[in-house]
Amino acid sequence: MRNIIAFPLLGLAVILQSSIVSQVVLLSGYADLPLILLAAWALQERVQSAWHWALLATVMVGFVTHLPWIVILIGYLAVVSMAQLLQRRVWQAPLLAMFSVTFAGTLCMQMLTYFYLTLTGTPLPLGDVLGLVTLPSLLLNMLFAIPVYVFMRDLARWVYPSQESS
Repeated sequence: MRNIIAFPLLGLAVILQSSIVSQVVLLSGYADLPLILLAAWALQERVQSAWHWALLATVMVGFVTHLPWIVILIGYLAVVSMAQLLQRRVWQAPLLAMFSVTFAGTLCMQMLTYFYLTLTGTPLPLGDVLGLVTLPSLLLNMLFAIPVYVFMRDLARWVYPSQESS
């Protein structure tokens, strides 16, 4: 029953991504709100449904993008696995873990997208992609990381209350 919150929240994130966030462009890069949400959710210590959220986000994002679902799935699963690995190791510095996962996840998604576009015959110079798309996307994702992390931390505390407060 706790996982039901994923449907409206990820649905809202995908709608905001496709309508508003994708219009906030820095050079040619834009933030990836579902990726940041997944990273923040997977970094919460009591959360056990991060893998389910990644699959649901893949399906939802797959409907509004031209990328194949496998590229999105690999990227989002990589983000969740990095987040859970760091959540176990860097538990004393959650914002550092959030920045690290956001940074690595953005690079992973951008490189997966670049390799997919290259394999399908869209020649893009790597230097231009890095300078005009990847770095601005990294900056925007880092700017969104803190407020999204704080929101997801509060949501995780509400969805998974601690044992002492019961």
